[in-house]
Amino acid sequence: MVRTRVEVQEQTEIGDALVRGLMRAQLGLGLRLGLGLVVVVVAIPLLVFAFPEVAAATVFGIRVTWIALGLLAYPVIYLTGLLYVRLAENAERDFMSLVDDEESEVGGGP
Repeated sequence: MVRTRVEVQEQTEIGDALVRGLMRAQLGLGLRLGLGLVVVVVAIPLLVFAFPEVAAATVFGIRVTWIALGLLAYPVIYLTGLLYVRLAENAERDFMSLVDDEESEVGGGP
């Protein structure tokens, strides 16, 4: 008889494996989003290096490169953080529904 919620609370081998799986999923999510963010932020200077005329362009007397790195990067970072929180909470919700589903199936309760 497997009582998943009890297994998690008592930190048995099964509960530990379930929690490690959740942590691994959240770590993978964080690494993927972080890598995507790094690619976007690094692409801006590479774009300037590849196309020097972009570096010379200005908007209101400010170079486009400074606007992209100094102003536009922060909303992208913030939105990436929001996306991470939303997806991590979804993973936790799925984890809890898995734990609750197994408990109700084994116990035969509602």
